[in-house]
Amino acid sequence: MESLKKKSKRAGIIFEILDPFYTHNKTALSYHSPFQLLIATILSAQCTDRQVNMVTDKLFKKYKGPIDFIQAPRADLEESIRSTGFYRNKAKSLVGCCQVLLDSYGGKVPESMEEMLKLPGVGRKTANCVLGAVYGVPGIVVDTHVKRLSLRLGFTKNQDPVKIEKDLERLLPDEKWRRFSDILIYHGREICNARRPFHQQCPVRELCPSGLLKQAGRV
Repeated sequence: MESLKKKSKRAGIIFEILDPFYTHNKTALSYHSPFQLLIATILSAQCTDRQVNMVTDKLFKKYKGPIDFIQAPRADLEESIRSTGFYRNKAKSLVGCCQVLLDSYGGKVPESMEEMLKLPGVGRKTANCVLGAVYGVPGIVVDTHVKRLSLRLGFTKNQDPVKIEKDLERLLPDEKWRRFSDILIYHGREICNARRPFHQQCPVRELCPSGLLKQAGRV
């Protein structure tokens, strides 16, 4: 079994190899304020960033702040975000989130994980995304790509996102947490996709248990 020290060293090498390949933009979501990023991140669940950006381009012209979302007729809000999927649940989350923002935080997006998790529709993934991009708070964003790559790279055996987050945090210093999760997300989209990973195009295949098994003809 690979020791934590060796696993940490391997993670560091993978970080250095993949870092130059992918954009350093803190998120692919378009936003001009912490509030807009929060709304966009909630909408991004089970939806592509590209689609969310298309929706929020119009949405933020119509709804500029928490009070606008709260006062909007629910049917209008639902129709505005319909194409992101699960639009009824998302509309409910958006309104609830905006209400708590106004009631508890004066309309300002909070700066701590504990406070963020009190917002309806916000889990650790959303919180880490917003806190890291806006306030520079260290955190691992565990989405479907990060989960898949963490398992394939042998960095975790867990399926639970919170446990995966903690496993990854042990591998690198906190100033690299957010960037590492971004790298895994981009690499998961471009190379290490779910159905058919492109092992021959992967620059870290020699450091990946799944890639080595593929070369040996065992997967």
